[in-house]
Amino acid sequence: MKVTVNLGMSMPSWYDIADTKLQESLQNLEQDQDVEGILKSRDQIHKLVDLETKDKGIPSSRIVLGGFSQGGALALISGITYPSKLGGIFSLSGYLPIHDKAKELSKIEGPNSSLPIFMAHGTADPTVSHNWGITSKEALKSIGWTVNFRSYDGMGHTAVPEEIDDLEKYLAERLPPLDASVDE
Repeated sequence: MKVTVNLGMSMPSWYDIADTKLQESLQNLEQDQDVEGILKSRDQIHKLVDLETKDKGIPSSRIVLGGFSQGGALALISGITYPSKLGGIFSLSGYLPIHDKAKELSKIEGPNSSLPIFMAHGTADPTVSHNWGITSKEALKSIGWTVNFRSYDGMGHTAVPEEIDDLEKYLAERLPPLDASVDE
């Protein structure tokens, strides 16, 4: 996909990012978001989950949506809008896209209303500002979601072992062995 912020060159991307002043504020990004592209990618993720549940017989409650950076952003918007029970939602160095529309799109009173979201972010991230992560956490909490937000001092737009350990703990809580159960 051609990405505006990348001088219009093609690169792997879930949706276009147009704002070239990304570090100024999340509000700058909100003004120029590719809403159509975000929702189209969200719908693709929903279809992939549906395929896994229908074709492979995997219960949606055993599926976790997560990702890093733009993938984490898409995991958040896809997870909070998915109509069936999920196993979890996580975002590493990501943000909540179209957070001004999150309340109207969210399924907070649906089957995932008790699902905690795991978010992790480095305090020195030069690509996706740590403040974007905090703003996204607050936006999610303001519409009723439970968010476990972890900050990692000095971490840039990457991952560190402590973050992966924290994610592993979250996943172990959300996806216990099949003979055990998680809040249904």
